Amino acid sequence: MPPNRDRDPAVPGIVAEASAVVSEHARDAGAPTALPGVLADVPVAVLVIDQKASSVIYANVAAVELAGNVSLPVDVDTWGASAGLTDLTGEPLARTASPLSLVAQGQPVTGEAVRLLPGTSSEPVRARQDDGLSDQLLWVTGFPLSQVGSEQQLALVVFLQLDVADNVEDPDAYLQALRERAVLATDITFTITDPRQPDNPLVWVNPSFTRVTGYEYDDAVGRNCRFLQGPATDPDAVDGIRAALAEQRTVTTTLLNYRKDGTAFWNQLSISPVFDGEGELVSFVGVQTDVTERVRVEHERAAAFAAEQSARQEAELARAIAEQARADAERAQESAEQAQNRLALMSEASSALLGTLDMPTLLGRLADICVPGLADWVVLTLVDAYGEVRDAVGRHKDGFETELAAFAATHALHLPAASPSRRSLATSQPVLVDLTPENRAEIFVSPTAREVVERLGGASVLTVPMSARRRTLGAMALVRTSAERPFGQDDVDLVHDLARRAALAMDNVRLYQQEHTVADTLQRSLLPVLPEIPGIRAAAHYISASTAADVGGDFYDLLELPDGSIGMVIGDVVGHDVAAAAAMGHLRGLIRACVWEAEDDDPSAVLARVDRLVQGLHVAPMATLVYARAVPPRDPGGPWRLQVANAGHPPLLVRYADGTVELCDDVTGLLVGVDSDTVRPTVTAEIPAGTTLLAYTDGLIERPGTDLDEGIAELRARLASAPPDADPDLLCDVAVSGSLDGRDDVALLAVRFE
Repeated sequence: MPPNRDRDPAVPGIVAEASAVVSEHARDAGAPTALPGVLADVPVAVLVIDQKASSVIYANVAAVELAGNVSLPVDVDTWGASAGLTDLTGEPLARTASPLSLVAQGQPVTGEAVRLLPGTSSEPVRARQDDGLSDQLLWVTGFPLSQVGSEQQLALVVFLQLDVADNVEDPDAYLQALRERAVLATDITFTITDPRQPDNPLVWVNPSFTRVTGYEYDDAVGRNCRFLQGPATDPDAVDGIRAALAEQRTVTTTLLNYRKDGTAFWNQLSISPVFDGEGELVSFVGVQTDVTERVRVEHERAAAFAAEQSARQEAELARAIAEQARADAERAQESAEQAQNRLALMSEASSALLGTLDMPTLLGRLADICVPGLADWVVLTLVDAYGEVRDAVGRHKDGFETELAAFAATHALHLPAASPSRRSLATSQPVLVDLTPENRAEIFVSPTAREVVERLGGASVLTVPMSARRRTLGAMALVRTSAERPFGQDDVDLVHDLARRAALAMDNVRLYQQEHTVADTLQRSLLPVLPEIPGIRAAAHYISASTAADVGGDFYDLLELPDGSIGMVIGDVVGHDVAAAAAMGHLRGLIRACVWEAEDDDPSAVLARVDRLVQGLHVAPMATLVYARAVPPRDPGGPWRLQVANAGHPPLLVRYADGTVELCDDVTGLLVGVDSDTVRPTVTAEIPAGTTLLAYTDGLIERPGTDLDEGIAELRARLASAPPDADPDLLCDVAVSGSLDGRDDVALLAVRFE
């Protein structure tokens, strides 16, 4: 490439002027009129020479930078002098047979060296050997473009710069090598075809052809250049090239070609015929430039223009769409906020309604949710299992408790058939009514109710049934007092959902109360009131581990036997629920029968008989028991005789009058329900008056991470810390004052012998 000078601002204008000159000189059909467009920005210096005038009529940007501000057309020797070109000896080209002159005379030049005078370039010039060669050499390649005899005779000249090595032993050979490299290294894509051969094949391509297309020299030479075409190549452009070749005229076009790797590129192609001295066609010279980027920019410019036109036409539509989108967005935001508020309300309602098992509290919370968030006032009507109204609860945003009580007494508790609440109860569907003077008399048959409605206000009424688990529990009647804020379908859906949740919570309360009633009845039957027995004072305590009902498998009993002795029983049936309590009830009945009708009053014999009945009748699963029989003293103030048998139960505790606590740990035996043939020992002891016997179940001494012995030791310590004269009630309170585990039932029986 020629050395770059500082680009003159006038260079684009000079190039444009040169292009105009070429067009002016290219009137005949054979002139390369489009060559300036192809060669303008290629990176090597290119000239077009008018052979008849021996003048330069076109110079591309690189050539203008080489020669400077030279007005075209200009004589070839003058242009060479302006560029600072000499032959290899330093003589001006005008005095020699320079390559420019040869081309101007119509002779082809294939790589001739010319010298660029030192100081004519902005680049430094290095010192050379005394062989006279400068390191700034330009290599000239040129050939005619027009047919001999035509009105204009044009030729193309290309300059290429190559660096020269130092210390060249054979300058002539080295120059020849550089000459050959200059011909091959021209950055413009040149091709030559031979129309005298079949199918007009390529006979030469320069390295730039390989760089642009990917096809090596051997891949291309010998083939027609149509191999560059592909599926998207414009057939009309190909037909135009074929017609120009047939007419032996210059043609320039832009078409889509394909590289060897299959990628496409836009190729600006100029093909010129070359004739010999006899006027015979000998070859076609093709000059090609990859203009993919330019085509892309042009396409983008065209697309931008089309888009701008389309944008203008659609501006109003876009603005209309924007307005519609804004309105839709506002509606969507409003809907989203409503949905979010509804979810928040439902979440709050679920937490509030399911957080209580007391019906009045639940109804109060439901009324607070409805007023004033959903309505100005509300009436909740409850019905029994037969559909009869049994209760009504009202709430107004401004109070009016007296008026609401009067409304409930005169209307809510006596719903007429036309009332919205009665219709919802009958159909299990929501009812929405706008109150008018005409329908008020039909809905509110009581004059008092009508007067209350007039005072409370009412414009729109929405009633929904409260149904859960296939039964209707009541109806919700919501009233709004402003005609400007009537109920809509969204309100109907929201209130209906709230009513279903409220009904489920109400039914949970109903079921809990039923179970609680059953449990309370069963508990009262299983845990009897301690009898008043002369000579003793007794107290009992019971704590159930069940959260579903206040019952469990632990039990106690105190009996005055026919022979005057006193029987004490404490036991624990496996389990902590109603089933365990039922089994415990059977076991307690067996024990009472066995103790009362015992032929042998020995506690061991009683437990053996109970064990046989339990296993024979399948009354209960395994259980632990302690049975103690206390015989009163013969003399007042004398000691009591105590007999104890144990069936796998924690040992009894004996607290003496002075506060000392002892453990009856020498009484052991197998659980009831394991082996009916087992024999449990009976231990007999005398205890002084004022002694308290304490029986308990394992729920009192069990702790996570500790064994029963540690729990028993803690219980003994608590009992010992009580005052010496503590009665059985106080001892029971002291016994349960420790931290209970809560995972097992606790039964406790304390008996003091006077």
